[in-house]
Amino acid sequence: MHGLSLPPTGPSVSLERSEESVSGASLFLVRLGRAFDRLVGGVTVILVLAVISAIPLLNLLSLGYLLEASGRVARSGRLRDGWIGLAGFAVVGKILLAGWIALLPVRLVHSFWRDAELIAPGSANATTLRAILVILLLAVSLHLLWAVIRGGKWRHFLWPAPLRFLRWIGSDLRLSSAWGATVTRFRSLHLLHFFRLGALGFAGALLWLALPVLILMAAATFANPGISLLTSLLGSILLGLAVLYLPYLQTRFALTGRFREFLDPFAARRSFRKAPLAFWLALAATLLFALPLYLLKIELTPAEVAWLPNVVFVLFIFPARLLLGWSLARAERRETARIWVSRWAARLAALPVVAVYVFFVWISQYLSWHGSLGLLEQHAFLVPAPLLGL
Repeated sequence: MHGLSLPPTGPSVSLERSEESVSGASLFLVRLGRAFDRLVGGVTVILVLAVISAIPLLNLLSLGYLLEASGRVARSGRLRDGWIGLAGFAVVGKILLAGWIALLPVRLVHSFWRDAELIAPGSANATTLRAILVILLLAVSLHLLWAVIRGGKWRHFLWPAPLRFLRWIGSDLRLSSAWGATVTRFRSLHLLHFFRLGALGFAGALLWLALPVLILMAAATFANPGISLLTSLLGSILLGLAVLYLPYLQTRFALTGRFREFLDPFAARRSFRKAPLAFWLALAATLLFALPLYLLKIELTPAEVAWLPNVVFVLFIFPARLLLGWSLARAERRETARIWVSRWAARLAALPVVAVYVFFVWISQYLSWHGSLGLLEQHAFLVPAPLLGL
């Protein structure tokens, strides 16, 4: 039976199969860990953007991040490129989560101490619990700081590595190396770039929105119903024209970094002609996804949770920004315009979307807690929080 080859058997084969199973399990765990890191990073991105969006001036960082995300997608055409610094945000998220878990014993002892102080102030039990609380708080803080210095990974929070900590304490370069790493990480955030991008994107949007918004605000002050109606109609038409172009202009600015993109609507029209259906999809997402935040402004949000409505903003507007970058990337890759049927279909389909958005903006001044000042809060294009804290 020369033509028949039997499969090899023996201890070597069993060893190979066991190694393959171990490597397969390790690969699965690695992929699972990466997926978990991406999930933690994505959640942290949304929460961080939501928190800083509620802080005047710092909310320009949030707008700058969103513009940079759309610009990167416009350059590459890949939606995943819009998640800027996802690995760094994953580290921050894991640090916050691990810190919250590590502080659970501290909160438990703190509650016992407060109960002891209420029952018998100054008693021996209260004094003992207070000493335990201070020692535990110092120990947990030191453990968290040491875990962050080591890299902020899960294993660093699970095991404090005391021998390594003692060697680190005895090193002469421990402070300089830690400070250098902190400075390097801070510089890698590029906060000035995001702030500049957000400030210029904010200013460019104001160029297009200032006139129609001011006309709508003035219309609400007229006592004559006829004049108020005509003025509101004029402001609504101008606002409709502005929001029809502004998403593409902001995205082109994010792509090129040139402020003069806001002064060139014809460039946006040329890009639209090359990818009309993609541009319509991005426009619809940008305008319609901004509407839920107008509904959240009917009641005044307490200052303690002012960032919660901004979570809704980030969850809706972030995908819209990515779609704007994707649509512009499709247009940039093409040299000729699409057929007239698709262009006119996209134009006609854009009209009801713009009309719905303008109607919600107009009626929001009668529903919002801030009244006509709520017209200044153009969430689709400006910062999500009230303008400069209004």
